[in-house]
Amino acid sequence: MHLLIQVVTAVLLLLHPQHVTAQGCSVNLKSSYPAPVVASGYSARLILGGLSRPRSILFDQNKNLLVVESNKGITHFTFSSDDGATCIAVGDGKTLINNPDVSTYPILNHGIELSQDGKTLYASSSDKVFSWAYDPDTATVSNQRTLIQNMTNSDHVTRTLLLSRKVPDLLLVSRGSGDNLDDLAAQESTGISQLRAFNLSALSSSSIYNYPTDGFTLAWGLRNSVGVAEHPVTGGIYTVENSADQIKRLGQDIHQDNPGEEMNFHGSLNSTGSPRGKNFGYPHCFALWSTDIPNRGSMPVGSQFSLDPQGAIGDAQCANDFVAPRLTFQAHVAPLDIKFDKAGDLAYVTMHGSWNRDQPAGYRLVSLAFDSQKGEPKEPSSSTTAAVDVLTNKDTSACPGSCFRPVGLALDSAGRIFMTSDSTGEIYVLQKAGGGNGNGNGNGGGGGGNGNGGGNGNGGGIGNENSAGRTLVGLGIAMAVVLGGMVLA
Repeated sequence: MHLLIQVVTAVLLLLHPQHVTAQGCSVNLKSSYPAPVVASGYSARLILGGLSRPRSILFDQNKNLLVVESNKGITHFTFSSDDGATCIAVGDGKTLINNPDVSTYPILNHGIELSQDGKTLYASSSDKVFSWAYDPDTATVSNQRTLIQNMTNSDHVTRTLLLSRKVPDLLLVSRGSGDNLDDLAAQESTGISQLRAFNLSALSSSSIYNYPTDGFTLAWGLRNSVGVAEHPVTGGIYTVENSADQIKRLGQDIHQDNPGEEMNFHGSLNSTGSPRGKNFGYPHCFALWSTDIPNRGSMPVGSQFSLDPQGAIGDAQCANDFVAPRLTFQAHVAPLDIKFDKAGDLAYVTMHGSWNRDQPAGYRLVSLAFDSQKGEPKEPSSSTTAAVDVLTNKDTSACPGSCFRPVGLALDSAGRIFMTSDSTGEIYVLQKAGGGNGNGNGNGGGGGGNGNGGGNGNGGGIGNENSAGRTLVGLGIAMAVVLGGMVLA
């Protein structure tokens, strides 16, 4: 096998010398933690370090990358070279919006979006959503304006933004709870733990939307839905939710493996039908992950259950009166972003990682298989295997202190996946085999969210590319070689 790898690598170097390994690419950053493990069929490379808790990212019209650095601002990065695949060199960064200058700019911590024409930039603080006129040629902003306000919480302070591509000018804003179990979320009028939509074209130049009462409720009863995405084919809206911590049921501690994190479906913006405007259960009902709980009955994974089945809202009411998740993930993995590929047959989700399990969970990038035409996950709602690893830490027992912690995602037009790690101050790029080797960019797409946990922010990284499923064609011979599932070194 070792000899085969040497022969294949030599052939690859002859055919595509810039795409193959660290030796064939000048971008060779090294991480300060053990090199990540890349799934079979993907390649990955660390391309940028030294950032200040990078969160959400997106591409502008000129193929440049905009990065929200939490409580620092938004930084504009160019690419000094792009040799295809993951061999990308990031150029100098330019401060686009500078948080420390609080007299001029707000304290931005996560959300970012661009209008479809790329000329209006949106970003969020814990309390407000702002807009600026954006010039991608000069990388400058002007005409700051407040669009939405009154979203302050004592906890869960990020506000994810998503501008619909199916219904122009409709901006979705997600707001989490103010506490682990926030009773105010049970009242729709509070605007807490909701996903709301606002028509920007209907907002006069002198007006500001009030988050709790303006716009319309797309969904409520969502504890902290920090990743928001629109399916590119059907327009269906999906969120990924961070569920509750340290819970008990009938007095028994079940927090190690319950409740599960959730992926919820909210219908499409151009339809008023179910489940648009529905309640998804929080703070009364939660998604079942481990079936080892008191008085479970016959509830399968993904069922809505009550912390007090003998109380006013029991398991039956949770099942009948609230919307259950479309998929459920392992407890406390903390999903922070969701992005679809162009075809809509894969969704990528960042799992930021747990802080309150004896055995750390999450700390990985996963994919979910979708039926692209139906806009639905292929796995049933009771599945425990829907999330498939793409990029993982070698040893999660060392997390969070010696691991990457994924947050924001952006896909370019070549299908490459750009991913931030806030705790380590880094950005990775990944490519799926068959996704094309050309240069590309993606425009728009907010997302990500607020997660717990520590980790030092330092630069560095790794540069080897793990070639997977690359097809060689030469001398009339077609040869597929899969070298996946290996640790990047």
